[in-house]
Amino acid sequence: MKNNLLFLLATATLLFAACHKDTGTAKVHVSVNDFAISQEDMSKTSENVADYAGVKAITLAFYKTSDGTEQYKTTQMRADATTYTTFGHFDLSLPMGSYTMVVLGYGLNDGEPAITLTSPTSATFGNNPARETFAATQAVNITNANDDVDISATLSRVISKLKITSTDGCTENAVNVRTTLSAGGKSFNPTTGLATANAGFSNVLPIQSAVGNPTNSITYLFLATDEQTVNVTIDVLDAGGNSISHKVVSNVPFKRNRMTVLTGSVYSADVSGDFTVETDWLDDYNMDF
Repeated sequence: MKNNLLFLLATATLLFAACHKDTGTAKVHVSVNDFAISQEDMSKTSENVADYAGVKAITLAFYKTSDGTEQYKTTQMRADATTYTTFGHFDLSLPMGSYTMVVLGYGLNDGEPAITLTSPTSATFGNNPARETFAATQAVNITNANDDVDISATLSRVISKLKITSTDGCTENAVNVRTTLSAGGKSFNPTTGLATANAGFSNVLPIQSAVGNPTNSITYLFLATDEQTVNVTIDVLDAGGNSISHKVVSNVPFKRNRMTVLTGSVYSADVSGDFTVETDWLDDYNMDF
């Protein structure tokens, strides 16, 4: 499969039980077994969801094909063992009918809420930072309430990542780094993996490094197209939220399921100069500024 394939649709194996039930619903077992993980060297590997620490939550939902009505939705939080028996495995019952299943696996920091999922075409991180996100959607048909249905879903990463690496050390009055993107968003279509809002956003991250040391900051974003150029503005903020260093890097290339790396002086005073970008699709997109 081509490296620029953005995500793999989940495959379902339907196994039919021999026992007979008198209820009008079928028991459904959903196992999120593997993730298609694209490492920084762009090799694709599969990893069990329980073993991949980047996924902190999994949201599963079923929507009626006929009118899009939500039939079922639940979220497992890795840090909250009361939300699951086995992380990545779901047991539920569904009435007979046709559904679209949506499965999202994503990162969360402590205290952050789950993704808001409202349909197979709409999900958002809201006012919270976007995190590493995997998704899969597929059609599921329940045709016989007497048969159990087993579904195995494989999710693929649908988000892009920006890493800003400073070549200079942070100053004593530097408290946060604000990254502002001119396009992309924190809302997305789980079916296509594309952003549903393309107005850009800002992400403010605290500086973790000691004074004088270089820093790294990470921002995730959903793209409106497979490949997209975005202007990136970097502001170093003091304790009062004032910008004490301001940098603009124009036409930065992004691609879904890839990381773009910006490397340059972040904390020094503004100076004029040329910006260069490596044009080959390598392990990451590396751009010096």
